[in-house]
Amino acid sequence: MCNLYSITTNQAAISALFRVVNRYVGNLAPMPGVFPDYKAPIVRTGVDSRELATARWGMPSSSKALMDATKKRAEKLQAKGKTVDFKDLLRMEPDSGTTNIRNVKSKHWARWLGPEHRCIVPFNSFSEFNKAGGGDIWFALDQSRPLACFAGIWTNWTSVRKVREGETTNDLYAFLTTEPNAEVGAIHPKAMPVILTTPDEVETWMTASPDEALKLQRPLPDGALRIVARGVKEDPAPTA
Repeated sequence: MCNLYSITTNQAAISALFRVVNRYVGNLAPMPGVFPDYKAPIVRTGVDSRELATARWGMPSSSKALMDATKKRAEKLQAKGKTVDFKDLLRMEPDSGTTNIRNVKSKHWARWLGPEHRCIVPFNSFSEFNKAGGGDIWFALDQSRPLACFAGIWTNWTSVRKVREGETTNDLYAFLTTEPNAEVGAIHPKAMPVILTTPDEVETWMTASPDEALKLQRPLPDGALRIVARGVKEDPAPTA
């Protein structure tokens, strides 16, 4: 499960590669480490054209995930001898979001699989954690870390992300995962992000029917990725 990635390519290059017409990101600084629930750039279909925007990483979690989290919190409070009103706890359960999406057949995710909610998430490298391997293991298409993108979905949602913030309304995103290829599987055998590497794949993901677009939920071919860094929480752009 990828919970850390980098995007260090400038916004002009992102816009050119992904045919962006409108940009709503201000001065987009390099992001050598993108963490869950922080803002990062996505490319989505706007009212009239394709646009570059920022959104918080983490789609709304399912009701089951929130229920499970609330049960754990209730158990901890009860263990401390505190009285618990489960309904009140559930209503105010903070949801920092779900970053990776695997089961696209779930009713929870089905509502966001149409083209209007699909996006691409630009990246230069991504990390999978492996303690024995040295911590965060960073992957890219090659050592130069060329620009690529994850297949993502986005929505606008009102919820409590953090208790101190209270209820807020945000644009949110996450990206799809699939079974890993050989390189990622050696580090993280459960999953890898769905990565798009050609203009045709990007156009299919952004515009095709759900059945056609979801054919892209597959691993990259073995040999398509390289390990470019180990044991760091940020992967800056390579020096010339």
